[in-house]
Amino acid sequence: MEESGREEKRCGFCSCGGRALPERALRYHDERWCKPEHRERELFAMLVLEGMQAGVSWNLILNKEENFRAAFDGFEPAVVAGYGGEKIQALLQDAGIIRNRAKIEGAVANARAFLAVQEEFGSFDSFIWSFTGGKTIDHRLSDWREMPAKDALSERVSGELKRRGFKFVGATIVYSYLQSIGVINDHTTDCAFR
Repeated sequence: MEESGREEKRCGFCSCGGRALPERALRYHDERWCKPEHRERELFAMLVLEGMQAGVSWNLILNKEENFRAAFDGFEPAVVAGYGGEKIQALLQDAGIIRNRAKIEGAVANARAFLAVQEEFGSFDSFIWSFTGGKTIDHRLSDWREMPAKDALSERVSGELKRRGFKFVGATIVYSYLQSIGVINDHTTDCAFR
């Protein structure tokens, strides 16, 4: 993106090794990453997408995101929670998504756990943001290489999600999830997209 004829500064990982991230990844960095998210469906969507990312690149997930949204009924938790064997089999045949049975079944389990959290707390948003008192944790990193893969907060949230029956929510995935929904802001201090 350019402003006043000059390119705006991004986090260093956006051009690591002299190679810029693909356009879709740059848009994600600029417009969504570390930005506070409070919409229930998006909180669920990012939870599923982060779980799907385990073992593959985030660029692959971003490239397939629209396919995921279509295949998983717009990430409507109440719909996904009702998926049975026939729908899971159909998803396993969908070349537009990650066809991993454990991840797909995990998304269904997560939808059911998500609904249970909504019932208990009034919203998943209230629950997930309660870990930080509703505030974004800004690590104010001067260099992207200072960014941890996990921390005490992601360990705590991971433990609570697992206790509630969520799948694919290890501390590293949860750290990335908390970044994706803006609970954690790890944009470097010189990044124009903080």
